[in-house]
Amino acid sequence: MRVALVVNRSAGALLGRGDAAAEIAARLTAAGFEVVDASDGDAGDVVDRMARARDLGVDVLFTAGGDGTVAAAAQLLAGTDVALAPLPFGTMNLLAKDLKLPLDLDGAIAAMAGGAVRAIDVGDVSGRVFLCNSMLGLPSRLAERREKGRENMGALGWWRLFAAGLKGLYRYPPMRIGLDMGDGPVTLRSKAIVVANNAYDEGFGSVLTRSRLDGGELALYATRRLSVWPLLRLSVRMALGDWTRDADLETHHVRALTVTSRRRLMRVMNDGETMLLKPPLRYAIRPKALKVLAPRVDGAVEPAPRATEDAPT
Repeated sequence: MRVALVVNRSAGALLGRGDAAAEIAARLTAAGFEVVDASDGDAGDVVDRMARARDLGVDVLFTAGGDGTVAAAAQLLAGTDVALAPLPFGTMNLLAKDLKLPLDLDGAIAAMAGGAVRAIDVGDVSGRVFLCNSMLGLPSRLAERREKGRENMGALGWWRLFAAGLKGLYRYPPMRIGLDMGDGPVTLRSKAIVVANNAYDEGFGSVLTRSRLDGGELALYATRRLSVWPLLRLSVRMALGDWTRDADLETHHVRALTVTSRRRLMRVMNDGETMLLKPPLRYAIRPKALKVLAPRVDGAVEPAPRATEDAPT
């Protein structure tokens, strides 16, 4: 199996690791993959490097970075025959967790070396893809603040981010948006809106995890109130596994929706990366638009072949 590797050296876990690309490539080769050199000296923007790697005639593109790196790769690979293989070097590693990948490098490589290629859904908002979720409101503002100080977070930085979140619960005004899910527009006031690519699981201990990645639907979660006590109650219910029935949470399952606003631009956070988009925001699901290399599950197809018969296992 011919694969390419692109390393995002600005990802938190890779900062200062100048030899990361060579080290990871060596481990992929040892696992039986035929690694095509796509580094180009690691010059240029990471998205440009991923585009060049995609066009090298490879079967799989391995990415080493955070959730934003994975989403950028998905933007390039959706609708193509090149599969995405996310190596867990981010803070959250949302897609890796949903794919049931081990979160250590050697474990993840071994799981994918013996894995299979399968197709998963892709969420789309006004032409920008997301694999896990797209957020509006207070979460996107906090993410922007985190990104600005990411290189110097430390314990103090995380405390400041937590404090900013508490202040935002009171100071950040609710958004007033129009929401059309196919049966006519309605007005919604909310401080936080999450559009998930397939619904989150319920059940004890299932916090923001998705067992179904190809269900062909979007799940909309919108808070009616977001202050300290409702937030604490919602957090407890999330841990207990019945959070979608919380009185202050509105939930819908749709294939498409449109968000309108009087604002000229709206701040959106897709898989942890913030951007400004011009409304109306048009959300849609793209069923099975992306191939991924992942551990085998029931119903997986296209098993990943070994590069050579005598490759180590």
